[in-house]
Amino acid sequence: MNNQTSEQSNEQREAAEQAAIEKRRQRLKNESTRIIEIANNESYSALKCIHQLSVAGGATEATYVAIEQRIIVDQDPAGAYHLALLAQNTPDLPIDARQLIELVVHKGDNHQRLALLKNLPLPPVELIKEQILASDDGEAIGQMNAYLQINPEGYGSHHMLSSGQSDQIVPLSPGNNNQNDNQNSN
Repeated sequence: MNNQTSEQSNEQREAAEQAAIEKRRQRLKNESTRIIEIANNESYSALKCIHQLSVAGGATEATYVAIEQRIIVDQDPAGAYHLALLAQNTPDLPIDARQLIELVVHKGDNHQRLALLKNLPLPPVELIKEQILASDDGEAIGQMNAYLQINPEGYGSHHMLSSGQSDQIVPLSPGNNNQNDNQNSN
């Protein structure tokens, strides 16, 4: 009888685990649908969607695509920065990280460019340097030069942390959302 009880217990445990997995899958599907709705219907909602995606703990591929499309439509460098970082850390996401990085480099501000330089594993160093130098922003140029002096290849902080050097992952400050500037220039 102990064998039969043990088998029933294992079956019940497996059934409970399967039910929990199915419940989580359904919750993620529902959250994904909600996030896609926001991305499809609210201008400049990429950061909000990325935050909600993070809180949900994942999403469907269609969710990432919808957020990327929102970023491209809005030409939103802050959203592009955060989604590009996600893409760098999760290589199987169905988005074009290069396109997002280029959007940040060409449409973002120097704070965003410097953050890309420090946070991407392999940032487009020359392109970022070119944009920062062209801005004639002495403070940003000084920060860039100081960073590249200790890391001339621009391997990003992931490389520096693994090589024993310390650097801080640089989040974009919440005040750097250029939503109003972008709306005014349209």
